[in-house]
Amino acid sequence: MNKSTTLFLAVASVLALTPFAARADDDMDPSKLPPASTKTGVTYDADIKPIFDTSCIKCHKGDKPKGKLHLDTLDGVLKGGKDGKVVVPGEVAKSPLVFAVAHIGDESDDYMPPPVQKSKIQPLTADQVGLIRAWIEQGAK
Repeated sequence: MNKSTTLFLAVASVLALTPFAARADDDMDPSKLPPASTKTGVTYDADIKPIFDTSCIKCHKGDKPKGKLHLDTLDGVLKGGKDGKVVVPGEVAKSPLVFAVAHIGDESDDYMPPPVQKSKIQPLTADQVGLIRAWIEQGAK
């Protein structure tokens, strides 16, 4: 292998292993999100899990969750999936999950729930996205 091939492979492998949350992304601008809910003390169990149970769990639980991302437990959410962390507590701009559920980004890859799916799961409302945003800003507990 020559030096340019080696360099190319090294750069490609670093990019492939870079978690989605760490990649520069112009779409991950919090000003594009609905405002955070004014509710204080937002928790996964009381406030976020019911949203995920309705809109996300069908695909993100069990032995083979899509993207290896479990949204059925707080630990699963904080662990992230095959593309890295989806929630960084306290840091909305580094939390791709909230942008995905707000349908900000690439429609074919980033929208959750996807616009076209068999289950006809409706997109989250601005209030639900605002609650998820508040949960992340409050430390994702």
